[in-house]
Amino acid sequence: MPHRAAVLAALETIPDPRTGQGLVSSGMVQGLMVADDRAGFVLEVPVADAARYAPVRDAAEAALKALPGMVRVSVVLTSEAPPTAASSRKAGLSAAALDQGRVRAPVATERPAHVRRVLAVGSGKGGVGKSTVAVNLAAAFARCGLSTGILDADVYGPSLPTMLHLSGRPDYIDGAMVPLQVRGLRAMSVGLLMKGDDAMIWRGPMASQALTQMLTQTRWGTGAAPLDILVVDLPPGTGDVQLTLIQKTPLDGAVIVSTPQEMALADARRAHTLFQRVNIPTLGLIENMIGPVFGQGGAAAEAARLGVDLLGELPLDAAVREAGDAGAPMASGPIADRFDAMAHRLVEKLGL
Repeated sequence: MPHRAAVLAALETIPDPRTGQGLVSSGMVQGLMVADDRAGFVLEVPVADAARYAPVRDAAEAALKALPGMVRVSVVLTSEAPPTAASSRKAGLSAAALDQGRVRAPVATERPAHVRRVLAVGSGKGGVGKSTVAVNLAAAFARCGLSTGILDADVYGPSLPTMLHLSGRPDYIDGAMVPLQVRGLRAMSVGLLMKGDDAMIWRGPMASQALTQMLTQTRWGTGAAPLDILVVDLPPGTGDVQLTLIQKTPLDGAVIVSTPQEMALADARRAHTLFQRVNIPTLGLIENMIGPVFGQGGAAAEAARLGVDLLGELPLDAAVREAGDAGAPMASGPIADRFDAMAHRLVEKLGL
């Protein structure tokens, strides 16, 4: 396995065009991550130097890939315009505070090869059962006869390995990861690339680029066997990671999951606003965990207010939790029937 010292030594051989020193000595290596058979870092430069540093990024990737035992490399080239004194005064923030809040955009990517449709499942808020809905929707698409994949995009809290009982690292074919096959689904998660209890300590740009690469550099389908639909389980919130992923990768639509209470619905509105701003259609809302605890009907009213469809309602049921803990999506019964109905509606909306 590559050691951190070997990685730093390899990066030091790449000269910084501005200083002539190695990338490490020049302070250009930010957020370096070295673990097992992979490594990555962020290369942050001014907007005016972005084109100049593209060959530097490529050289750094080549140097890391040449290390013995290195399988996965991620070098994120980001650029941004520095804040002006006028903008700092107007915002009423210090330069340090502004630096913390800046959004850094990775290089744009393309739609995944041999994938017909990409559907995002978001919530704006954690704890509403978004991942449970995403996994069960994907299983319902498969029951519809569609070739289906699912990508766990929550880099900081991946749940797909537990919910589908996945283990083992993905294989590589011609530099692309091969998704794991489970219960009729092709699945990929950052949780498969790390040890079970490890924490992914990455800044936003690194996490965003890792997700985008999993989306576009995974062998989801082939020319002979394309993937009909890829379900992307987005992380909660509306921050840098979510924005970058959905801006830089073409998505065909989004589904928003919410529980009935106002606290969750407020975040669902924010998620809908985010999708609107990046021209991704919200195909509908799903109200989860209805019943005596959280109530019912909040999402229906919210869907009407936003002008989108209410795709369905799901009760708070111990059977769903037990299925998720066992790594087996709901396959039959009344709740599985509800997921099937929602999947059929989405198939129509997506033109599949």
